[in-house]
Amino acid sequence: MANKHTIVLIQASQNRSTRTFMDFDSISQAMDGLCGLYERKLKEINPTISNISYDITDLYNFIDGFADLSALVYDNTIHAFLPYDRQWIKQRIFQHLKRLASR
Repeated sequence: MANKHTIVLIQASQNRSTRTFMDFDSISQAMDGLCGLYERKLKEINPTISNISYDITDLYNFIDGFADLSALVYDNTIHAFLPYDRQWIKQRIFQHLKRLASR
């Protein structure tokens, strides 16, 4: 499932104008993209700190802060995108980070 076209749909607040999306070539890249979004937010909040660290709970809190978050993953067998919810994204991020940490 790792090399499937993935679109992450985000709504930052209850305001519908905050809807946006991020487009990736794989689930792994999508998880990197979400981590990068959080890391950019941390740098924006803490501009004077050069080495910022966080744990999975911090990342989950960031993800839970969105009014809506979901992913669409392309399935070649049915030639369609399958929807996945916030919990699925959190599980995938955990697996992704675990895989990166074991390298």
